[in-house]
Amino acid sequence: MSYYVYITESQKDFCYYIGVTSDVKKRLYEHNAGLSKSTKPRRPFKLVRVEKYNDRKTAYQRERFLKSKKSSKIIEKIIKS
Repeated sequence: MSYYVYITESQKDFCYYIGVTSDVKKRLYEHNAGLSKSTKPRRPFKLVRVEKYNDRKTAYQRERFLKSKKSSKIIEKIIKS
């Protein structure tokens, strides 16, 4: 099974949200439908980056690395790369 690290951008306040999922399309729908408590107030979201990993451990390690980069400028550089 593949796992994906994804970055979404809020169209309301332009903040980024980083997460891990095995189904990106479903997860984006959940964010935009208000089914995720942490992102409900910031919807709607658009998908700005997806990275594919072969195992869950590697995907979560990448997510932790990205979340440790608190600066939106660094996240924007990663999105563009």
